[in-house]
Amino acid sequence: MELKSLQDIGEAMVTPGRGILAADESTPTCAKRFESIGVESTEENRNAYRDMLLTAPGMEEYISGVIMFDETLRQSTLHGNVPFPEHLSSKGVVPGIKVDMGAKVLANSPDEKITDGLDGLRERLIEYYDMGARFAKWRAVITIGEHIPTHYCIATNAHALARYAALCQEQGIVPIVEPEILMDGTHTIEESYDLTIETLHTVFYELASQGVQLDGMVLKPNMVLSGYECETQASVEQVASMTVDCFMNTVPAAVPGIAFLSGGQSDELATAHLNAMNQIDGKPWNLTFSYGRALQAPALSAWGGSAENVPVAQEAFMKRAKFNSLASKGEFSADME
Repeated sequence: MELKSLQDIGEAMVTPGRGILAADESTPTCAKRFESIGVESTEENRNAYRDMLLTAPGMEEYISGVIMFDETLRQSTLHGNVPFPEHLSSKGVVPGIKVDMGAKVLANSPDEKITDGLDGLRERLIEYYDMGARFAKWRAVITIGEHIPTHYCIATNAHALARYAALCQEQGIVPIVEPEILMDGTHTIEESYDLTIETLHTVFYELASQGVQLDGMVLKPNMVLSGYECETQASVEQVASMTVDCFMNTVPAAVPGIAFLSGGQSDELATAHLNAMNQIDGKPWNLTFSYGRALQAPALSAWGGSAENVPVAQEAFMKRAKFNSLASKGEFSADME
């Protein structure tokens, strides 16, 4: 079925029991992942790897959308030579595209980042829509450290996220709005909570200011966690409670869904946190996943660059996808691991 409106597409991306596969690693990032398994990062190998994920039998049961890199959007399946956007659409999976150009140093604040990519974005979105993309992704990076983040960093990134979102909706593309507070550091979960609140308030102020249709977007935020180097790590229950509370205080009910990033958590912990959040009642939006490494890591390792390993790798991918599908409904149990 052809999804016509922004609202239809947004709701399809966050339907209960399905989540978004982030397969939009840039070529340098992909090279690092491949290096970890001793595989050369050629276009041919990258195509074979993406094909392994996107043609996994039954993946559409757990995956609602796939974020692709520009190169991937232009590639095709190994068997049948079907363009990936067309292949995904035929399975009822929404094709998406990463459109930002990465985080660069923020002028006058060398320890902070601003995301590039607004120049020429309208023209790129027109091309991507013609190629079959129906949603896009833009990531803003907020770092916690000594005297940072500054309000200047939060405000400029929020403004850019809203400009991107408005341009997407103008072209019939649903924007994934991704303000990511990095969890590297020694900060407590309380500091993480306060900064996530400030960031989301600022982001939604900018989205409203620029006329972004809230029921035609998807939010992709960080979970509220203790800094990874913090001596006291919050429990799964505390993370779930503080994260849901944070979003209840900042995210309008009109937003159809929140698709969390994993942000460097282990595969198991990202699933456990999502599951615990979905066991809390009274939320106005669907909470699901938009994981990259936390969905792909076991599959990448099992694949190892060999065509004969594809079935085993697909099985590993589907196992994590199924666990996160259950977690998006609050039905996962750690015993399943």
